[in-house]
Amino acid sequence: MPTSAPGSRPPLTLRRPQARAAGERARRGFTLLELLVVIAIIAVGSAGVAFALRDAGGNALERDAQRLAALLESARARSRLSGEPVRWVAADDGFRFEGLPPDTLPHEWLAHDTQVSGRRVLVLGPEPVIGPQAVVLTSAEHPDRALRVATDGLRPFTVGPATP
Repeated sequence: MPTSAPGSRPPLTLRRPQARAAGERARRGFTLLELLVVIAIIAVGSAGVAFALRDAGGNALERDAQRLAALLESARARSRLSGEPVRWVAADDGFRFEGLPPDTLPHEWLAHDTQVSGRRVLVLGPEPVIGPQAVVLTSAEHPDRALRVATDGLRPFTVGPATP
């Protein structure tokens, strides 16, 4: 082993460049690419949550309107089969079908804040062709949103936006 003479320099040790670069990188932090990947993952996750929570009140009103259209068609068909008139009547806590046996069809809204505005009674038969009829549903939590469940008297009940 060589010894150094007094006053001389200590021997040089050579480091591998890769080891030195890896050590420096560990001390510097994250690379730009790593940060961009993390930000992209967070953005995709946030977008997924936003779409999942999107307009929950509007969706509840839409479900109630579609369900009511199906129930009105069912009551209309039962009225034609039995030959007895059936009326749909909106109440403060839901609705009822007069002329059908009790508990034949549901009588409550799916959403607690669904309300009927305007006409509150529809006559569903027993004639095969009834007059044009419509009912407007609104939401107490989203008063700016309203849907119209209507028929022209010949075609089935359909759901559409309520026009002022």
